[in-house]
Amino acid sequence: MPHDAWTPLHTQLQRTLKARRLLERGQRVLVAVSGGQDSLCLVKLLLDLQAKWGWHLAIAHCNHRWRTDSDANAAYVQQLAQDWQLPYYQETAETVSTSEAEARTWRYGVLTTIAQQHGYAYIVTGHTASDRAETLLYNLVRGSGADGLQALVWKRLLAPALQPNIQLVRPLLGMTRIETGQFCQEAQLKVWDDTTNHDLTYARNRIRQELLPYLQTHFNPQVEQALSQTAELLQADVKYLETQAAELLKQIQHLDRPGLDRSLLKESPLALQRRVARQFLQQTLPCAPNFEHIEKVVGLVTAPNRSQTDPFPGGAIAYVEDHWIWIQEANH
Repeated sequence: MPHDAWTPLHTQLQRTLKARRLLERGQRVLVAVSGGQDSLCLVKLLLDLQAKWGWHLAIAHCNHRWRTDSDANAAYVQQLAQDWQLPYYQETAETVSTSEAEARTWRYGVLTTIAQQHGYAYIVTGHTASDRAETLLYNLVRGSGADGLQALVWKRLLAPALQPNIQLVRPLLGMTRIETGQFCQEAQLKVWDDTTNHDLTYARNRIRQELLPYLQTHFNPQVEQALSQTAELLQADVKYLETQAAELLKQIQHLDRPGLDRSLLKESPLALQRRVARQFLQQTLPCAPNFEHIEKVVGLVTAPNRSQTDPFPGGAIAYVEDHWIWIQEANH
């Protein structure tokens, strides 16, 4: 690679990979490429660093069949993989997803399957600081706690149950969408314009097209970096609190049936009480517990004997018996 093609983004990625230990040397790495600017920037940067790190890169493309040009988009990504002499994997959706969440679940499922079948230890996506800022705002207006606000993390286990474990890595979280766009222009990469990104019926697009530009103009030109930094700070807090809560839950949980020793829970700070209650409910409810469910259990920590909640989803109730909070299934 000619030295003049080395950009500040190459240096930044190299530093990030080392400092955060995101990708090991010599590993098999599957790069999710949509054809948009973020994923093209990502795959080109990784290609340019490949000689230094000894990775075995491959490209995966998920065709959602959302648009009339979806097949042409997939063909374009396949052509890129051929030009760069990289293995290429593609999956086309049998049914068209009706929501962003459904599409995301399908996409990660597909990527995990490809990685598992072909022995890739890492799946890498092109999420940026801009995506992180959008996610924080999206979850904030929906009433999320710290966990939702820091949802886009640098690295996490995608499928912990699988052996070997497959890691999801997002190496571009320190870069903004403006930077990836400039990189693609300078590298003369043809970006495939995804028309669904302009559809304002999707809340995320409205945040991207309207809310963030408004905040940049009227409040802070660097708002994406600022929000991304907030997510970074929250990430460390959440990790610490979740670990502490898991430890406490182990100590106060009844071994034989769903119950918590509230006399020990009472002595803990409210932040830990809430997290313990949530982790406990995650084991017992058929769906993810929301704020109201968690507060019901926390309310029982200091409630009089024989107090009980109204039913949770699935019909179970929680009730107090001396120093225990018990869950009683609906069919009892």
